[in-house]
Amino acid sequence: MDAPHAAAQLAPPPSATGCEDCLASGSWWLHLRRCITCGHIGCCEVSPHHHAAQHFELTGHRFVQSFEPQESWWWDYVEEREVDGGQLPEPTSHPDAQSVPGPSARVPANWESFIFDE
Repeated sequence: MDAPHAAAQLAPPPSATGCEDCLASGSWWLHLRRCITCGHIGCCEVSPHHHAAQHFELTGHRFVQSFEPQESWWWDYVEEREVDGGQLPEPTSHPDAQSVPGPSARVPANWESFIFDE
């Protein structure tokens, strides 16, 4: 098993300030997650497309950290639980001024009807 603290020391920078897959497809997200292994930024399981979880399923990269301001928790997709992973190199979140959900120009007025309850 990969140790979360060892992964944190080797974590590459984030790949984007928003979900890479949503940006590429013209979609939108609710919250963001950062892959500890490769830096991929994906959207959360409550977002319409669940790109962070899909990234895990495609790559096996098991650890993500929240990419939201003032959040530092980690998630282990293999054990399906929160883990203590340590501090990642900056930046540890999307820019404070970035909208949530985002990007603002793509978020439908009825966005709440598209998300799942946590």
